[in-house]
Parts: sequence; structure tokens; C-alpha cells
Amino acid sequence: MTSHQRWTLRTDNTSYTVRLSPDGPWAELAAWGPHGVESGPSALEWSRRTHFITPADAAPAEYLPYGLRPFTGADLVAYRPGHDRGLWWSFTGAEETAGGLRLAFTDDLTGLRTVLCYATVPGTDVIHRWTELTCTGDTELRLERLDSGAVNIPVTTGARLTCLTGQWSQEFQHTQLELTRGTFTMGSSQGVPGHAYAPWLAVQDAAAPQDAPAPAYGVALEWPGNWHITAEAEPGGTLRVRAGRTPHEGAVLLAPGRTLTTPRLACAFSPDGLDGLSRVWHRYERHLAGDRLHRTRKVLYNSWEATGFAVDAAQQRELAEAAADIGAELFVVDDGWFTGRADDTGGLGDWYPDPAAFPQGFGRFVEDVRALGLDFGLWIEPEAVSPGSRLHAEHPEWIYRVEGRPVRLVRNQLLLDLGRGDVQDFVIGTFDRLLTEYPVDYLKWDMNRPPTERGRPDAGPADRLDLDAQHVHGYLRVLDHLRTAHPDVTVEGCAGGGGRIDHLTLARTDVVWPSDNTAPLDRLAVQYGFLHAHAPHRMSSWVTDAPGVFDTRPRSLAFRFVLAMCGVLGIGADLRAWSARERAEAAGWIERYKAVRDVVHHGAARLLGTPRDATCGIQYDAQDGHRTVVAAFGTGPLNGAPLLPGRAARLRLRGLDPAGTYRDAESATVYSGAHLLHYGLPFAWRADHDAQLVVLTRQ
Repeated sequence: MTSHQRWTLRTDNTSYTVRLSPDGPWAELAAWGPHGVESGPSALEWSRRTHFITPADAAPAEYLPYGLRPFTGADLVAYRPGHDRGLWWSFTGAEETAGGLRLAFTDDLTGLRTVLCYATVPGTDVIHRWTELTCTGDTELRLERLDSGAVNIPVTTGARLTCLTGQWSQEFQHTQLELTRGTFTMGSSQGVPGHAYAPWLAVQDAAAPQDAPAPAYGVALEWPGNWHITAEAEPGGTLRVRAGRTPHEGAVLLAPGRTLTTPRLACAFSPDGLDGLSRVWHRYERHLAGDRLHRTRKVLYNSWEATGFAVDAAQQRELAEAAADIGAELFVVDDGWFTGRADDTGGLGDWYPDPAAFPQGFGRFVEDVRALGLDFGLWIEPEAVSPGSRLHAEHPEWIYRVEGRPVRLVRNQLLLDLGRGDVQDFVIGTFDRLLTEYPVDYLKWDMNRPPTERGRPDAGPADRLDLDAQHVHGYLRVLDHLRTAHPDVTVEGCAGGGGRIDHLTLARTDVVWPSDNTAPLDRLAVQYGFLHAHAPHRMSSWVTDAPGVFDTRPRSLAFRFVLAMCGVLGIGADLRAWSARERAEAAGWIERYKAVRDVVHHGAARLLGTPRDATCGIQYDAQDGHRTVVAAFGTGPLNGAPLLPGRAARLRLRGLDPAGTYRDAESATVYSGAHLLHYGLPFAWRADHDAQLVVLTRQ
């Protein structure tokens, strides 16, 4: 502890300094940025003149309750039922550890003890924030808002916010807006993070130029349930961001003696703009992977787009043989393998292989696939149940429903209440049975409908249940069991595409599916946004036959392969319809991918341009600096060459040694680092040449 009740947490490259306010019983941010930023007057210092608001309303507070902060947005709203809302707490102590800090505040009247918790993440530039709320009195408390934390960012005339927005099949759209005054809020009430917004936000000073790196601050809420992130442009030139979970019932009741811990809020900073901030998040997600990071992400073939629900052993074997011939390493049977699943109206919940589809037995089929040298994977949607299934007939009480109200179908299915222990046990038992009876190497966990009539009849008063948190804890319990009981199984997270991608899910899965939209130009935009927040080794991406949904311009097979190689390569096309030439080209791309995937998955990624540019790409630099892989895409109009005069498009690289020498492995062209940084790599785009993979080796 330093003088004047001030503490500094340090990550590899950043400092985060908190102090007790001289104006009242609260903690406030003094400095956040590169090492040494805490030395000097705080950029968050303010005049302390207030008119019609209180000092707490204007302070860069880390966390304040309604009561102390009555007007400009409280992070905690708590009270005793039947009594006035609000807390007026006092500071009751600090506990500092290596890389950690706990600041305690207590409201004597309600007996609520609030502890602000901080922890640095080793080997990263991420700081975790969360709050622990304990009822020390003899009366339960009602918590109407229970945010995880708030961060304060000094800005000049306003803030430039970057978020990832969209809808189903159009997730992770890179979106920017300027907030000079007022409030911007995003979130989800769908029981998952959702397709409309990712639980991630980046903040820069709006006065900073767009064409140069501006310091970037980021937050990500680690919660696979209902959530919100709210940014408020406050008086005096500060942007304050609050984030937390949002209870389905509108409030949570905290019983005497109980402690509630909020979700973690991950906080990150980079002086190198959004591109630099993305690498902070990538490094953090490599940390979350632990030892599983070093497992090879195998080239996948998924049969869904080739066969849909019409799954049978003969055509699946034919596809597996074709996949093995082009170099795939893993064959995944998607939806349609189980009993009663002729279409999307039945079968969910009855997770037994369909004997009509596999007349020689499912085990024999799996062994046939593995005999081709392929690992075997299976799709499953364990939270879903079809109304006509045996499971629903035996356990109608297991679904979400509101007593006396109609139950609506979404995608012709219902949703299991995974907050129930017996439902969790059923799902765990299903996984154990499938993964024990059959040699399954890969599991794709999907979820295709949100909770609508979210209730649990006969479980007591509805306002005391906290159903969203219970579902989250059940989901995490099942994932934790998978990781412990079946550590060798690779797990893919999916929710109708990118509907459930958050750090708690990412810590327990190996890859995620960003979007059901695999059309090449649409997917380019999805992956551009995704890589701002998430690492390449997490991003499953397929080569398919799908035409564009939002952008129907045709793209070459090379474009589709280079795009899918930017993450974890998969193929979802109907290979039976491909020509011998197409299969040979695919085999060549897969061979090239296998040679560079270690760089793509473990190197430093740099986003070069945007999908709106005529030429854009992604640069991956190996950890040892010896290899650089560039995936480049031409999406603009052609310049008329060779009929008209013109020059090659150029893509400037970043982060190389200007004095270094780099050789293109394919063309044998040698470049200086200065040339690549100043002029860039040349690309002569044509109608039949719209993407290129360049591998540079430092000499």
C-alpha cells in the first residue's frame, strides 16, 4: 500500500491505479495505461464543483450504490424489502496481495458488505474486476442492480465506441459510434450473450485521428447469460462504462449469511489502437486455453451442408472417404444422426443413433470412419427437446414453462431447464454414455432457441428463483464435467452460430462457431469483427458451396480456402459434387494450411485494412519472428489490367524489422522489411485470382 490509500496493479505492460476518494467513502480510478502512467497528476482529476448533482455523481468511481450516487448511474441498487432504496456505506478495509486487491465497504443499516475485487492475469495485460456482496444482517436484501464493476476513461470531446453487433447469420459486425453526451446500452435477455451484441466494448478518445493508432481501452463481461454493458458520457469529459448480469426476474434476493459473487469483468488496455487491443485479447484467450492451447486444431469436415437431416451410413461414408482423400483429419456428423430426426420437428432429447440410418450399428460406422485415418465427431443440442420426443413424454416438468400460459415453439422445439440438478444429471449422463460407447473425439454443442416462457412451476415464488444464473451454473457444471471426465475430447461451442461466445465458454471449449453464414464475403465481415475480440485458434471457419446471403458476388475456391485458413480450417461443402480439379486444388490448400497453422493459431495477428477496402488481409507473425503469414483478399473493382495501364494493389504490413530481409516462399521474391512496411506486398487481382496466401521467411 502506498500513501493516501492508493494502490497500483501491474500487468506485463500496463498499470491500473485505484485510490480512496478525498470526497467520500468510495474508490476511484487514478490512472490506467502503460507502466508509469500513475506518476503525475491524474487525468481523471476534476474541479469538484457540482451543481444539482453530488460529488459522487461526478467522481470517476470504481463502484457506487444508489443512495451515495443518486443521479448519474449507480452500479448497485439494494434495499430491505418494504424499506427505502439505497446504501450509504463506509470504507472498512483493504487487503492487498501479489497481483490482487480487495476493498471492502459496509452499510450498517442494511448489513450489506460489498467487496470490490481486482486480480491481474499472469502473462497478459488483462485485469479482472468483480464484486462480492454479503448480507451480514438478519434481514434478506433485494438487489435490483448488481453490476460487476465500472471503468472510467478520460476523453476530450467525446468517446469513440467500437462494438460488435448484428443478428443471426450476420454476427460480429464491426460497428463504431461517437458518444459525446448521454447513454449507450447493449445487452441480451435471451439467456445467452446473443447474436445482436457481443459482451465486448472498446473505447477511444473521439478526438484521436481515425488513421493512426489511438490508445484503446476494452472490457468484456464473462457471463453466458443475460447481461448488459452501458457507456455513459458524463459531465467533465469522462466516459464511464458499467457492466453486469441482468436477472431474469428483475432482482435477486440475498439471504442473511449468503454471499453473491458477480461475473468477472475483464479489462484491457493497449497503446496501439484497436489492432493492438485485439492482440491483448488474443493473448488472454491463449492463457484461458491452458495446456489445451498446444493441441493441434485438426482440419474438419462437417456433413451438414451436404446432407442436412438426410443422414445415413452409406452417404456419410462416401463423404468421409472424399474428405480423407483431400487431407481432412476429422469427420463430424451434424444434426440428423439420432432417432426421430427426419426434420426439425422431432427427435431432440432422444440421443440414440437411428438404427434405420446405421443398419450395421453406429459403432461399426464410427470405426469405418476412423479406419480412413479420420477422427470422429458428433453434433448434439443437449438443452433442446422436441415436443414429440420420449424425453418430453417422460419429463414434461423439465422444460421451461409458465403455469397457466401457452408454451411457444421456437424452431419447433422447447428448452430444457438446465438450472435443475436432475436435468444437468441427464445431460451429463447422455454425454458419458455417448463418449463411452463410441470413440468420439470431437463434440459440437449447439443451442438453437432462447428461453421464452421462462418459469419453473411448483418451485416456489417465481421472484426468488434467479433462473438465468441457475441455467448458467448448470451449463458450466456440464462443461466442467466434460473437461474433467473426457479431457481428450475436443469441444466446439455453437448457439445458432455465434450466439454464446464469452470467456467462460471459451475457457471450457476448444473452438467456437462464429456464424451459420459461411458465404465468403459475408464471412469476411464476420471474421473481421470476431478477430477484434477473439483469437484465431478459437475461430472455426468452413469452406462451403454456400452463395452469398448479404453479398452475392461469387468468389473463387481459393478465396474461400484462404478465408477459412484465417482460423481453424473446416470444409462443409458437398465434396461428391466437386470435380477432380477442385478436389486437387482443395488438397493443395489443406497441405499449405497444415504447414502454417502453428503460426496462425499461436502467432501475433494484425488486421490489415477492413472488408470495406478493395484489398484487406490478416498478418500472422510467428512467436520467434522467423515466419510471417499473410492472408490477402481482393474485394473491390478490378483495374482493367492487362487491357489498361495499372499497378498492383498493395497491402502494407506492420510490426516487421525495417532492417530485416524477408523471402516469399512461393515466388522467391526477396523484400526488405522497410519495403513491406512502406509500400507493402503487391497483389495483381483478377476475376479468377481474388485471394492469396503469402508465407514470408526472414533471412
